[in-house]
Amino acid sequence: MSEQKKVRLIITRQEGPENNSYVEEFELEHRPNMNIISALMEIRRNPVNAEGKETTPVIWDMNCLEEVCGACSMVINGKPRQSCTALVDQLEQPIRLEPMKTFPVVRDLMVDRSRMFDSLKRVKAWIPIDGTYDLGPGPRMAENKRQWAYELSKCMTCGVCLEACPNVNDNSDFIGPAPLSQVRLFNSHPTGEMNKAERLETIMGDGGLANCGNSQNCVQSCPKGIPLTTSIAALNRDTALQSFKNFFGSDKM
Repeated sequence: MSEQKKVRLIITRQEGPENNSYVEEFELEHRPNMNIISALMEIRRNPVNAEGKETTPVIWDMNCLEEVCGACSMVINGKPRQSCTALVDQLEQPIRLEPMKTFPVVRDLMVDRSRMFDSLKRVKAWIPIDGTYDLGPGPRMAENKRQWAYELSKCMTCGVCLEACPNVNDNSDFIGPAPLSQVRLFNSHPTGEMNKAERLETIMGDGGLANCGNSQNCVQSCPKGIPLTTSIAALNRDTALQSFKNFFGSDKM
C-alpha cells in the first residue's frame, strides 16, 4: 500500500498581543479538496504538532466559508488572501501561515481589524438617514453607473488590500484602499451624494489620498477584483474639483 500523502503546515503563533510570536509545525493526512480552513479545523479537532506533542488549538477567524465575509484573511505562503478559498493542492509545501502584520494580533492568526473599520467611520461609508419617516423608493441610477458601483460594493472588508499596501503601516495613518473605494461608492449613490463634500474633505486631510504611493499592490491582491486604483484615480479628480469649490466658495462647480 502506498504511503498516505501528508500536508505540512508551519504556523506563526502568538499567545496574545503582548506575547512574542513563535513557529509551530503540524502534519496532517491529506484529503481531497482540502482548504486551509479544513486543515485548521483538523488541528483544532486533534491539537498535536509535528513532533507528536499535544498543544493548544490554533486560533483564527472565520464565518461564511465562501469568500463573502472577509473574516478569514491571513498570510499564506507570503501572500495575504482568504484561507477559505486557499486549496491545499494548489499551494507549495510546507504551507506557511502567518497573521496579517498590518493589524494587531489578538492570538495566533486572528487579528484586530478595527483600524480599517475606524477608517470607514471616518469617511462615513454609509447613507445617513434618520429613519423617522418613509422616504419612499430611492432615485434610479443609470445602468452603466449602477454596474460599476456594484463592482465597488463587492468589498468584504477583508483587509487584504491594506496588508498588501506598503503605505499602510504603524508609521502612517493612511486609511488605505478599501475605505477610499467606499468613498467613491457612496458618493456615486443618488442619496449618499448629499454627504459627498464631507467625505471628499475627509480624504483630503491627513491619512487620505496624499498618502497613497500608487504601488498598485491593492488591486493585484484584492480577492474580489475590485478596481481600487481606478477609484483612487477618480477620487483624485473629485478632490481637485472640491478644492476649487472650497477656494471659490461655490457649490455649483
